[in-house]
Amino acid sequence: MNNSYQTRARALAPAFAAMAPEWDRTRRYPWPNIDDLVGAGLMGMTIPREFGGAGASWLDCVLAVEEVARECALSARILVESNMGAISAVMAYGTPQQKAFCAALVLEGDKPAICISEPGAGSDATAMQTTAKRDGDRYILNGTKHWITGGGVSKLHLVFARVIGKGGRDEGIGGFILHADPAPDGFEVIRRERTMGLCGMPEAELRFTDVEIPASRALLPPRGFADLMSAYNSQRVGAGTIAMGVAAGALDRATAYLNQREQFGRPIAEFQGLQWMLADMDTQVHAARLMLHEAARSGEGGFPDRNLAARAKLFASEMAVKVVNDALQMFGARGYSDAEPLERMVRDVRMFTIGGGTAQVLRTQVAGHRLAIRVPQTRDGHIPSPVAVAAE
Repeated sequence: MNNSYQTRARALAPAFAAMAPEWDRTRRYPWPNIDDLVGAGLMGMTIPREFGGAGASWLDCVLAVEEVARECALSARILVESNMGAISAVMAYGTPQQKAFCAALVLEGDKPAICISEPGAGSDATAMQTTAKRDGDRYILNGTKHWITGGGVSKLHLVFARVIGKGGRDEGIGGFILHADPAPDGFEVIRRERTMGLCGMPEAELRFTDVEIPASRALLPPRGFADLMSAYNSQRVGAGTIAMGVAAGALDRATAYLNQREQFGRPIAEFQGLQWMLADMDTQVHAARLMLHEAARSGEGGFPDRNLAARAKLFASEMAVKVVNDALQMFGARGYSDAEPLERMVRDVRMFTIGGGTAQVLRTQVAGHRLAIRVPQTRDGHIPSPVAVAAE
């Protein structure tokens, strides 16, 4: 399969591959790569044409993301988050003014930061304590967010908070569009986590102390949190695609190495044990690709199907951990060193069984769908606990 977005992304991949070790070593954000993505029309490609984007489909995006992820998972993650998740929530549920404002930032190269997780609210996002209290024509935001991808570099933040209306009434969870360039009074980046992989991407803890947000920047769709979280299904497909793309890149490297490396007087590609490993790797990558494409296509005219997205992300993320590790094994000691990109790829891919819905939570969601069990909706797999709480 090939399309113009995939072709453009493939053209950028060699330059991204050359710089990936540098971003990993220095933990720097890849601004030059973002400039290239903007120049290729890939940042914000899913934004509708009336707001300056290309109106690309989820599948268009998935095809481009795989090509980038084969060489640089960090850049692929930025590409996903400029097209899926926070920006797609705004495009679906925002006012025309909100859409125009956010689209302009993304098309210029900003990666939106979606601010959901808190120190005490991870998989159970409904336990969040951050509040947005209505005060005339503004909201006053207070709370702390943790593990915010892009915190400290993103201009656009979509902050999820518990809405407090008149008389202190809890009106549920809504989203609030915060522009952090310049940072408003009361907004602080408390710290940045030192992560195992994807080292150029800030994972920050943010504090909001009486931060004023105009009411015109409140994103409060009809079903509130449920509607906002439906946009997360697209990001879940994107995350699974990054994992699959990294695995595909590792598979390509392993294939080439088996053909060139000789032991006992012959290419190691002739060893049946390695052939079987390679066959399993190839089959698993292909299966994940098909599942992700199916999930992406299910979102035509809306967001990807929740269960298809969960299933694809679950399979792709766990598959990728195994495939990349197997590729490293084929390289032996060389794969364990930074002479090859595989040691970085192992570290990068590991987070995808955690972020965007842990593998365990996704299993519960998929099982709940199969068993026709209804569970409350949250961020990481839409369940507050592993226990099914009600039957349909």
